[in-house]
Amino acid sequence: MEPLPKPQVILTHESDLDGLVAGLLLQRLAQKLFGERITLEAHHYHTWKQRPLSEKTAWVTDLNFEARLDRPGWLVIDHHATEAPAKNARLIHDLGKSAGLLCYELCREHGLGSPQLDRLVHLNNVSDLFLEGDPDFELAGDYANLIKVYQFWSIHTLIEGELERLLDHPLLEVMAVKRRVENPLGFAWSKANVEELSPTVGFVDTIIGNNNLIVHELLEKKATPYPVLITLFRRTNGLIIASLRSRDGEALKVAEKLQGGGHANAAGATLPKPIKTIPDAIDYLRHVLNPKPEALNSLESLFSSLPAANK
Repeated sequence: MEPLPKPQVILTHESDLDGLVAGLLLQRLAQKLFGERITLEAHHYHTWKQRPLSEKTAWVTDLNFEARLDRPGWLVIDHHATEAPAKNARLIHDLGKSAGLLCYELCREHGLGSPQLDRLVHLNNVSDLFLEGDPDFELAGDYANLIKVYQFWSIHTLIEGELERLLDHPLLEVMAVKRRVENPLGFAWSKANVEELSPTVGFVDTIIGNNNLIVHELLEKKATPYPVLITLFRRTNGLIIASLRSRDGEALKVAEKLQGGGHANAAGATLPKPIKTIPDAIDYLRHVLNPKPEALNSLESLFSSLPAANK
């Protein structure tokens, strides 16, 4: 087994359960290997792209591997699509597994497995990969929704960094009731309130329910003509987050136009800071997703304006 570099920091994705699970597992692994509790940082895509990488060593998980991460002494554990080759960094990569599962497999290699973690990592894997056929799919969605509703650091503080405390947490009862009561109401509302952003992208207005499940149902039932659907929400710090979903791999392509990232059918982006309201966000998205065609070549314009006899 190749020794792992001691990280100066552990970096993970802030937006979802997978980032929390993966980050805390790596923090636990570092504690065992090096006897220290290494600082955990969590980032959304926009802060991640802007963060300077000054550390000589780091562990990164649930954030896309890119050329700037290809550094000696860096370990990257991820499951997003990438075209960047790893020449200097150590990359553990598998599109078919969540980042949490990849980190847990590394933890188990070092004797850190347990029945409780087995269960939690399984639920995280089902929710993050959206494994609809799994019998735990609805329950897994409730676990994932804890982060969407209460946010990464609130849940981290509530469980005091101990992943096992998420299992059978009382807040899951709240998530289950919200799913049963709110989702049908939310689906009916959202189906009637889809707004075109471009010929292939629709904005789904959501007022209640689990946005991910509602949008998934809209796509599954082909209830709109748009192959990519976007939902928007405003964080407490004023930033507006766009969540994109599709069934044919187009969501990531749209997210990249917005300087975001993620998976082929499930991606996200943070809109620029000056955009403070949902109406402004809709206008911005229309502008970005419908670029004006390039002006005609001046010679072609002149040529087309000449009388027919002169052509």
